[in-house]
Amino acid sequence: MTVPIDKADFADLLERAAWTFSDEEWAWFVKGLPPPVLRRMFEEFFHWQAHEGQGEPEGEWRIWFLRAGRGFGKTMAGAHWVLDRAREAPRARIALVGGSADEVRKVMIEGPGGLLAQARSGEQPAWHPTEGVVRFESGAEGFVYSARAPEKLRGPEHDYAWCDELAKWPRGEIAWDNLQMGMRRGERPRLIVTTTPRPTALVRRVRALAGAVETTGRTADNIHSAEAFRAWAAETYGKSRLGRQELDGELFEEVEGALWTRETIEAARRSGPPPRWKRIVVGVDPPVKADGDACGIVVCALGEDDIAYVVADCTVAGERPEGWARAVTRAADAWGADRVVAERNQGGEMVESVLKGIGSWLPVTLVFAKEGKPGRAEPVAVRFETGQAKLAGCFPELEDQLAGLTYGGGYEGPGRSPDRADAMVWAMRELIRPRAEPRIRAL
Repeated sequence: MTVPIDKADFADLLERAAWTFSDEEWAWFVKGLPPPVLRRMFEEFFHWQAHEGQGEPEGEWRIWFLRAGRGFGKTMAGAHWVLDRAREAPRARIALVGGSADEVRKVMIEGPGGLLAQARSGEQPAWHPTEGVVRFESGAEGFVYSARAPEKLRGPEHDYAWCDELAKWPRGEIAWDNLQMGMRRGERPRLIVTTTPRPTALVRRVRALAGAVETTGRTADNIHSAEAFRAWAAETYGKSRLGRQELDGELFEEVEGALWTRETIEAARRSGPPPRWKRIVVGVDPPVKADGDACGIVVCALGEDDIAYVVADCTVAGERPEGWARAVTRAADAWGADRVVAERNQGGEMVESVLKGIGSWLPVTLVFAKEGKPGRAEPVAVRFETGQAKLAGCFPELEDQLAGLTYGGGYEGPGRSPDRADAMVWAMRELIRPRAEPRIRAL
């Protein structure tokens, strides 16, 4: 005699089994389940298939802002969230909004992570392209809207909405406002935003709204994607700004009045092999305290093309004076530097004394900071803007600090002090300062 089991009880049984079974026991258990049960089990996306970051946030929220890199599974998460809403609300009206109607069709509806491909067996939505409507088995309906035609969002009311790639919406502000005015059906109107981050005004505005909850994710987090793709993406883009934005899902906020904009930094990145070096120096920004703070150590080189390059960031943190001074010598030895430049009024004498103590021949130039950080950094920033200074690689922590320095004298970057940026500035100023030419006296 077969005793029927309640769906909720069965789901609870599976969850307890997943937590208590070993990997071998779980594999044996799953293998013995009937095919219909297996199919239904793996179609429960948020319960079984979603990886970290794809799961719906808990609590009372109105906007779920899912910011993640490419290939993370944003579209799949958005499609399953809409499918779940359609199941629980048979009369729901759901807005499907993208940068264009064609993008909604190709990505959100017909794409591999879209509504048609992610629907459960036996409940395939009916897609009517000429009408721009998706009709779900429950009776709920999804309506296609384009941010290019925001006036079409003026008037219609919706229970739920899915907004894809908000960061690239044309006429985004108007489209967003018109959509919000119509989010007034049902007891709890909600929407999901799935987007790769860009520092647009609309993205900043939506993230700051009351009732918005943000989750993030990286391309590498999606264990279901091809390992070859993840390896290629990491090798090709690494920690470049493009990779951090498009793969790691980082959102770069442009600081008003920044000495180095993100665009300037990216444009200054050299591609291809570097030239031969004429000079190499190590810039040092010693910490104020004896221990705990970071000591900025940045290696810069002057190429035969007369361009100054950042070649290494060897910054150390949590070291006492002897420790970070020895890190300076390691950097100088590794790169064959001909000079160390340190700020005298920030403990530069310690660098010089430790170098002498270990018998190093490396000369040290101690500079006194008469002007503020922006004053001494501005000439170097101009060199980057004009192509006379470049980055010979990717230096994420240094680049974040450069982007936080402002013309007004402030610092709005990570950490308490731009130690890496200061070290780079000292090294660059040594390389770009005019050097006295030898005079030939006529006899």
